[in-house]
Amino acid sequence: MAENKKNTTPKKPKFNPYWIYGGIILALIAVQFLGSNNFSESAKISPSQFFEYLRNGDIDKVDIVNKREAKVYLSKEAESKSVHEKSISKPFPFSTAKEPNYTFEFGDLQNFENRIQEAKDNTAITTVIKYKTESNPWGDLLFSLLPFVLLIGVWIFIMRRMSGGAGGGAGGQIFNIGKSKAKLFDENTKVKTTFKDVAGLEGAKEEVQEIVDFLKNPEKYTSLGGKIPKGALLVGSPGTGKTLLAKAVAGEAKVPFFSLSGSDFVEMFVGVGASRVRDLFKQAKEKSPSIIFIDEIDAIGRARGKNAMSGSNDERENTLNQLLTEMDGFGTNTNVIVLAATNRADILDKALMRAGRFDRQIFVDLPDVRERKEIFEVHLRPLKKAEGLDIDFLSKQTPGFSGADIANVCNEAALIAARNGKKAVDKQSFLDAVDRIIGGLEKKNKIITPDEKKAIAYHEAGHATVSWMLEHAAPLVKVTIVPRGQSLGAAWYLPEERLIVRPEQMLDEMCAALGGRAAEKVIFNKISTGALSDLEKVTKQARAMVTIYGLSEKVGNLTYYDSSGSETGFTKPYSEKTAELIDKEISNIIEEQYIRAVKLLEENKDKLTELANVLLEKEVIFKDNLEIIFGKRAFEKDIQRDIEDAKSLEEEE
Repeated sequence: MAENKKNTTPKKPKFNPYWIYGGIILALIAVQFLGSNNFSESAKISPSQFFEYLRNGDIDKVDIVNKREAKVYLSKEAESKSVHEKSISKPFPFSTAKEPNYTFEFGDLQNFENRIQEAKDNTAITTVIKYKTESNPWGDLLFSLLPFVLLIGVWIFIMRRMSGGAGGGAGGQIFNIGKSKAKLFDENTKVKTTFKDVAGLEGAKEEVQEIVDFLKNPEKYTSLGGKIPKGALLVGSPGTGKTLLAKAVAGEAKVPFFSLSGSDFVEMFVGVGASRVRDLFKQAKEKSPSIIFIDEIDAIGRARGKNAMSGSNDERENTLNQLLTEMDGFGTNTNVIVLAATNRADILDKALMRAGRFDRQIFVDLPDVRERKEIFEVHLRPLKKAEGLDIDFLSKQTPGFSGADIANVCNEAALIAARNGKKAVDKQSFLDAVDRIIGGLEKKNKIITPDEKKAIAYHEAGHATVSWMLEHAAPLVKVTIVPRGQSLGAAWYLPEERLIVRPEQMLDEMCAALGGRAAEKVIFNKISTGALSDLEKVTKQARAMVTIYGLSEKVGNLTYYDSSGSETGFTKPYSEKTAELIDKEISNIIEEQYIRAVKLLEENKDKLTELANVLLEKEVIFKDNLEIIFGKRAFEKDIQRDIEDAKSLEEEE
C-alpha cells in the first residue's frame, strides 16, 4: 500500500531557470504600464472641438505636456452637460489623482498658445493653462537596457549550444559539430542480435566472445594478472560478417556500446575530427566499462604521409593522431575496448595496428562448405521451405559466397518462388537465384542471329568439353546460351576449394578458360571478340604465376608482390630486361594452354559438335547431358567424403 501511495503521488514540476527570466520580463512590463498610466484612457478630441468647448466656458484647466499634448479638465458645471457625458473616465483603482476628460495632440506650440490667448481676449473665461514635462524612468531604463539584454541572451544561447545544452543532441546542430556522432546502445536499447545469429566464423566468434566474457567476468582473468585487451580489429572481405559480429557483441555484452563509422569523424571544418574522437572517448570513459565500435576504420586510419601534397589530408591525419593518443596514451582508460572493422587492412597505419592499440587482429574469411551450411540454416529459418530441401547441396553450389551473398540467395529464391506462384521455396528456386546473382538477369528477348547463336553454342561447348577432359579443371554444373547480364552465354562450374594451388591446377583452369576460343578456331577456323572475359582471366592468372607466386622456372623463385602496400607505382621493382622476360613468359604460358585446348578439341571434335547441337536445341544443358555424350568423368571427386575426412581428422586431433 505504501508503494502504491508513493507511485500515485503527483510529481512536482522541475524548477526551470526560464521561469525567473519570464517573471522579470512581466515585472518590467507591469512597471511600464503603471508608470505611463496606460490603464486609464481619456476621450480623444480634435483641436477645433477643444476651442469650441473653450469658448463655451466648459474647460477649467489645460495641461500642456512635453509641448505636444494637451490634457483637458472640464469644470464641474460642464461635466453635468449631456454633451460631455462620455468624457468622464473611470480612474485606475490605485490612483488618487484626477484624470483628464480629454486629450489631443497639437502641432506648433506657438500657434496653439496664440489661439488660446485670442479666445481669452474675446470671451470672459478663466481657464488655467499649465505646462508639464512628463517622463517614464522605468520605461526609459527598459528601452536603454533592451539591446544589452538581447546581446546577453543571444550569447547565453550560443554558449549553451556549444556546450551541448538544451535544444539539441550531440552533433545535431551547427554548434555541436565537435560532438561525437556515435550511437549509444545500452540496457535501455534492445539489440536483438546475439552470437546465435552468427553462423560459421568459429575462430572469430571465439575471439570476440572472450572480450565479452572479460567484461562480464573480469576477475576470472585479472586474478591471473591478465589485462583487458585495448582493441580488436576485424579484417575480412566485404560481406563476411564483420559488422554482424559487432552487432552480436552489442547484444551480448550488456555494457554501453558506442557504434559509428570512420567517415563520421571527417568534416570540412578543421579540428572537428580530433574533437569528435575526444568527445567519443570522454563519453565512453564516463560509462566504462564500455565498447566503441568503429566501422570502416580505413576512412581515418590510412597510413600517414602518403598524400603529403594534399591539404585535405591533414585533417584526417589529425583525427588519426588523436585516435592513437586516446587508445594508448598517457591518459588512457583501460576500461574502454575499441572494436574496428575494415576490408582494407593493408592501407592502415602501422601505429594503429601495433599491439597496445589493437591487440588482436581477427581475420574473418569467406566461409567454407561446412560454414556455408550453417549460414544457410540461419537464413532459411524465416523462409517457408519445401519438404526435403537439401541444405548440403545448396552449400556445395555456392563456393566463394560470403554470408551476405548467401542471405541474398535466400531472399532472391523466396522472391523467385513467389513470382512463379509456388507455395514453398524449393531447390529449383535456389538454383535460379544463384544463376541470377552470378550471371545476371536472363535476356530471352535479346536479338541474336542464327550464326551468332551457333558461334556462342560452340564457344560454350568448348569450355564444357575441355573442362570435362582435364583432371584439375573445375567440374561443370550447367551451360547456357541464354544471354544473361552482359554475357551472351555462360558456363557454371563447381570449383574445388583449395588452400594451396599447384601449377598444374592453374594451368588446367587456364586451358579450360581458353576452350571457348579454341572451339571457334577448330570448328570455324575463325576467332571472335566473345572470349574477352576468358582472356582477361587467363592473363591475370599467368601474370600471378610469374610475378607473384614464383611458379615460372625462367623467372625463378621471385615475387614482386608488396603486401605492405607501400609500392608507389612510379617505379617497377625489376629491370627492363626482366620485364621483357616476364612478358615473354606470360605469353608462352597462355599460348601453350591455347594449343593444348585446340589439340583436345580436335581429338574430340565429333563429341564437341554433338554437345553444341544439344545446346542449340535445349539452350540449357546440365552435367547429365555431358555424361551421356562423354561418359562418366574420370576425375570426379567426392566433396562430401573430403568434408567427412576433415571432420574425423579434427576429432582425432
